[in-house]
Amino acid sequence: MFKQSSQKEVSTKLMKGLLDLIILQFLSTEPMHGYQVITKIRKNFGVYFGPSTIYPLLGTLEKKGYVDSHWNMNFERPRKVYSLTNDGQSMLNFTEDSLNLICRKITTTNQDAAHPIVSMITTKSRNSLTLEIP
Repeated sequence: MFKQSSQKEVSTKLMKGLLDLIILQFLSTEPMHGYQVITKIRKNFGVYFGPSTIYPLLGTLEKKGYVDSHWNMNFERPRKVYSLTNDGQSMLNFTEDSLNLICRKITTTNQDAAHPIVSMITTKSRNSLTLEIP
């Protein structure tokens, strides 16, 4: 088994590549403000992406039409709350299906190997994304 620091590095690289998908996944369960997204990523994946990463990505997702935002004034200070649009849900579904197809092809390609590189990306009722790496 390789070092824990190497595991963390691999995990962080995967997270960076899938960050927009992860954010769309979170917003598919409930609307959130940016700090909630940051906290949920850290809690669920143990990786910290700060405001300088998350807020521009949320802005890009909004410009593409995958998320909408509105200002919620019910907090001590106003918070911009993001929610998934129909186009965002369609993109999320397409991306999850594409990732599953890629993983199936990797698994099929590596059938002779003792351990496939990636066993499967699963979605449970479109509410959680799980990447299983043996």
